[in-house]
Order: sequence, then structure tokens, then C-alpha cells
Amino acid sequence: MDRLRRRQRPVFSGFTTAEIEKMERLLKESDQQDKEFFQKVARRFRQVFSSAARAGKPVVKWTEVQSWFRTRQQDCLSKVASSTDASNHDSPLPESNPFNKTKESSRIPEGETIPDLSELKFEARSSKDGAWYDVDMFLSHRILTSGDTEVRVRFVGFGAEEDEWVNVKNAVRERSIPLEHSECHRLKVGDLVCCFQERRDQAQYFDAHIVDIQRKTHDIRGCRCLFLVRYDHDNTEASINYERVRLRRLCCRPT
Repeated sequence: MDRLRRRQRPVFSGFTTAEIEKMERLLKESDQQDKEFFQKVARRFRQVFSSAARAGKPVVKWTEVQSWFRTRQQDCLSKVASSTDASNHDSPLPESNPFNKTKESSRIPEGETIPDLSELKFEARSSKDGAWYDVDMFLSHRILTSGDTEVRVRFVGFGAEEDEWVNVKNAVRERSIPLEHSECHRLKVGDLVCCFQERRDQAQYFDAHIVDIQRKTHDIRGCRCLFLVRYDHDNTEASINYERVRLRRLCCRPT
């Protein structure tokens, strides 16, 4: 069985700027990062930073602090690994590979462009499972005989063995953005969102459409509204393709 492909969970968005700056310093200075360390940081945030600075934000839990540190550490490791892989010579595709029938070129068809990674961040849809993953880098591109442009991508958190050729027009887009609690009013029935789907054996991001919204009063935890979504990667009407989720699992397309 193929290894399950996972994308990182959305980073907890309830930290203040001062708290993030503090954690950035601790990330560089502290070598001991165990449960007691994360509990101490969370407790300090609750005691030191004023209630005014945390207005509208949920209470910081030690698990959220741990998740932030783990995510930042993985990002650092991914960048180091990507730099190492980029210095290696790419092996040619075998003759039996159907992509050898395509014409590779640096010429871009009129109307299409290769994304500029220096300014934007992107995500790509894997052909293996239909889920969206953050793009770490674009390795190369080619023009098919049909005129379509494909790019070879390296996904964040994955090695060279998981690189894929994806269609620029249909499977590459600017990275989706997690919604803040105060932004729930932007969502309407029929909207396309990128939803974090959790199953017993995997957790991935898929495109979905909102089919119903239950508006609820917000509290100290933030948005409590419920959104019924229908996942697009399976067009059947089975009930398993519908799920009621909270705002923290939804991302929207950049405006």
C-alpha cells in the first residue's frame, strides 16, 4: 500500500504578534522542548499578556504551543532537505515513461505563465489522491503536444520520491488561506472552500462546496458556526461525502 500523504494541519491562528515573537526567540534559544516546556509557555502567555491584546482570540492551550513549535521545526527541516535535493542531478525519465512522448521546452504558450515563487506561495493537487498540498518548489516545466503546460513540483514535507508532474491550469493555484474567526460572515451557501478532511487513517485537504450554514453566537473560543460541506473529489450522493465542520477546518481562495 502506498504511504499515506498528509498535509500539515492549519497553524493555530489565536496567537498575538507578541506571543509569536516570543516563541520565535524560544525556538532558537531553548534546547529542551517537552510537555512541561510547552505548558510553561502557555501559562506564561495567559498570565503576562493583557486581556485587551487577546480580545476575540481563544485561550492558548499547551497543545497549540506544541503544534506551533513542531510546525516551525518541520518547516526548517524541509527547507534544508529541499536545498540538498536541489543540488543533486535529476535522473532522466525511463524510455517507457509516457512523458517522454511530450516535447520539453522553455517556451511558454501564449496566455500561460510559470508561477513566480519569489512573490507568491502555491499549492498543487496530487494526481494520486486528489488532495491539495503546499508546494515547496517548482523543479522544472514542459509543454505537452496538446499545448498544455505541466510543472514538476516538490511538496512541503515530502522528499524527491513524491515529486509529481501537474497541470498548471487545473492543478496549481495560489495557496489557500485559513479563515479568522471574525471572517465567518464572508462564507455563503454555494461557496467553494478547501476543507481539512479527517478520517481514521488519513487527514488531507480537499475542495468542497458549502451546502448549509448554521450561524451561532461566537464566544471566547471564537466562531461556533457549523458548515455543512460536500467534498468535490467524489461526486456520488453518499452521505459520507457530506460533513459538518467548524470554521477552523476551512480555507478560502486568496482575493
